[in-house]
Amino acid sequence: MVKRRVVITGMGAITPLGCTVAGFWDGLVSGRSGIGPLTRFDASRYESRIAGECREFNPTRWIDGKLIKRLDPFAQYALAASIDAVKDSHLEMEKEDRQRIGVMIGSGIGGIQELQEQYLRLLNKGPERISAFTIPKLMVNAGTGNVAIHFGIHGPTTSAVTACASASHAMGDALLCIQRGDVDVVICGGSEAAVTELGVAAFNAMHALSTRNDAPEQASRPWDKDRDGFIISEGSGILVFEEYEHARKRSARIYAEVLGFGASTDGGHITQPDETGSGPALAMRRCLADAGIAPEQLDYINAHGTSTPLGDLAETKAIKQVLGAAAVRVPVSSTKSATGHLLGASGGVELIACVQAIRSGILPPTLNLDHPDEGCDLDYVPKVARNKKLKRVMSNSFGFGGHNACLIVGALT
Repeated sequence: MVKRRVVITGMGAITPLGCTVAGFWDGLVSGRSGIGPLTRFDASRYESRIAGECREFNPTRWIDGKLIKRLDPFAQYALAASIDAVKDSHLEMEKEDRQRIGVMIGSGIGGIQELQEQYLRLLNKGPERISAFTIPKLMVNAGTGNVAIHFGIHGPTTSAVTACASASHAMGDALLCIQRGDVDVVICGGSEAAVTELGVAAFNAMHALSTRNDAPEQASRPWDKDRDGFIISEGSGILVFEEYEHARKRSARIYAEVLGFGASTDGGHITQPDETGSGPALAMRRCLADAGIAPEQLDYINAHGTSTPLGDLAETKAIKQVLGAAAVRVPVSSTKSATGHLLGASGGVELIACVQAIRSGILPPTLNLDHPDEGCDLDYVPKVARNKKLKRVMSNSFGFGGHNACLIVGALT
């Protein structure tokens, strides 16, 4: 079977750096941090009191008041970013066969805000006071389902749940679905809104979060010897994947081509990464093979790079295993140094960063990399953005459970 070509024709982003693609990208390349003190709730008793909040987000810009009350914030983010992505793609739904359009939006946690609120209501007011919208709001597929309802879509819709690899797995599924001819268009990516009392407390209990509370903008520092954990963040990154001929026939603007996807599983520990890097390396190799390119043909890697002691070193090892001698020549950076970790949404937001890097010829920097840790010796584009012509770019996403997912996008040829 000849695989159909897949391109990207629309993008939408809700992030701590801004609630548009332009605002998000400007924040990245200017070296601005979206991380600050927690304002969503009183965090004075919490070990980690910093986060990447989407402070500019106002749901009324996209969603009417009645529906807002029926959507958990993660679904609000997904719907808002999807509306912007479809608008950006100039798809005219009334002219499309909506049986040939799908929606695939991942989330690692789903409606944790709703879960928290309804459990407290159960304890304080009793079972008869639980909202009838509890399940529709907290279920992980609420983002996908509400996007499909908004646009009247009848093609395949799924919701990948693979922790911090969720968005990338969703986009990989979208790529495969279009390649084999099931659909012509998929609205895909990820969404997350876990900056809640329960979410932050749970990650604190795992000692996974940075406690650099006195300097939040400096807290996310991938590969730096003083890194002490990731910064919990929220938002959504949604892209419109489209079959190339379908896009060409409607004279769509094409941002980039999706060249390959690869996935693997560590099979070792539920939260700790494979310290050898062999699991992520397998996903990267599979992605390269799917794209039909050699490792040395990569121009840039947008790393998972969460600012954790084990994860950053393991990813560096994986990159060295896959790229060999080329590893020292291929720039690598972590945009999480500016956004924090958007968990299940991170892959979508970071693929948008990859597309923008190709379009602009600018590499987003790794902030706060003052003193690279031992063994972290690649070109991490420290502190300042860099000009570089890019043809092929890889995005890495690795999640709890040992889930690894990689995508490669490239300039259209």
